[in-house]
Amino acid sequence: MKKILVSLALFLIVTVSAQDALKEGVIISKQTMSSDNEQMKAQFEMMGEMLSTTYFKDTKSRSELANPMTGNVTTISDTETHEVLVLMDNPMYGKKYMLQKNEVTEEQLKNIDVVARDEIKTVLGYECKQYTVTINQSGVEMKMELFTTEAIPVVSQQTAILGDKLKGFPLYMTMDMNQMGSMMTVTTEVTEIKKEKVSDDKFNMTPPEDYEKRAGQ
Repeated sequence: MKKILVSLALFLIVTVSAQDALKEGVIISKQTMSSDNEQMKAQFEMMGEMLSTTYFKDTKSRSELANPMTGNVTTISDTETHEVLVLMDNPMYGKKYMLQKNEVTEEQLKNIDVVARDEIKTVLGYECKQYTVTINQSGVEMKMELFTTEAIPVVSQQTAILGDKLKGFPLYMTMDMNQMGSMMTVTTEVTEIKKEKVSDDKFNMTPPEDYEKRAGQ
């Protein structure tokens, strides 16, 4: 179960955009998880509501997620170079990092269906368009509903795999998936957008000296 929660923490990192071509600032968002499996539901209730902070500037972003059970996860990415650095400080596994290229292949896109819908949702005063997404990977189906705004060029880690099939950045989304035979729903919502300057130091792609490279990279 702990391995599942660590994977979820990595997946749930959120990078958000704002309106009026906002290219620099800070985003606060919350994630909640639920399940029809009693054991998983109990674990999620113990974790509670997870808050993440995202710093963005032009094509770069840094998202920080902290939780007592999964530890701290920081994701730094650059949509121009496709580089992604993930720093994990987990109470069970210690400090690890992953440095990789996040590029979507044509083969991956074949298993993804994105449909634009008619509903419009306003999040913090920003008009967002509705999309539904179905992803099939390794025999596992994942369904998503997203409301996105095309305000800034930063790509969300959650939707990077969709490539050019999705327009805009999600300010509200739900994700349904089957995890070990149980249904699980993840809801992510932006709660605050701050228009402020962000230091370039936030986007340093050099792993800290006290972090070890994650095995299998």
